[in-house]
Amino acid sequence: MAKQIKMILIDLSGTLHIDNSAIPGAVEALNSSLAAARKLIISRKLNPMLFIDPAANEDFDDLIRNDDKKDAVVIGLAPDKFNYEKLTKAFRLLLDGASLIAIHKGRYYKRSDGLALGPGAFIAGLEYSADIKAEIIGKPAAEFFKAALEDIPPEEAIMIGDDVKDDVAGAQAIGIRGLLVQTGKYRDGDENTITPPPTKVCSSFVQAVEFILKKEI
Repeated sequence: MAKQIKMILIDLSGTLHIDNSAIPGAVEALNSSLAAARKLIISRKLNPMLFIDPAANEDFDDLIRNDDKKDAVVIGLAPDKFNYEKLTKAFRLLLDGASLIAIHKGRYYKRSDGLALGPGAFIAGLEYSADIKAEIIGKPAAEFFKAALEDIPPEEAIMIGDDVKDDVAGAQAIGIRGLLVQTGKYRDGDENTITPPPTKVCSSFVQAVEFILKKEI
């Protein structure tokens, strides 16, 4: 008998929305990676240089000390901030001993005009140039999924996402069932690129929910 489902983890971009347009039938969700980043900054008393979406800035404004030297570089999805001068400033901070923290290391994401580079490309560039390794606090890090589970056993949880590696493979690596949706960054044949394959491949978030409600996973 299949284990009872007690938790469902949902990716946002590409699963629930593309750019500012919601995928039909989808609902809003919270971005736990940003919450994890804030918690980490507070616990370590860091003063970070932030590469995050402007919409999330207000969640971090109270943590920035403008009169002190930055001791961390925190990177999420912030397309407008990935320019040469800002990346060079981040590179110099890393050379001076600042830590590199990745909210997530996505390779690419889906915009309304097609696929676009994700933060992973810029994180990898800084890692290479500064000869350091980023600390990943979001997907696909195992600790991210474990923290999200809290006290729920992984076999009683499901991950729904459009990224076969970061969402599905990352979750399945610790025993969470992974549902791959064919929206957002999904590309034909993605389900054949990981072992084990996704628990289920769904045309959309709506179909994924239908599978769950009908207990077909």
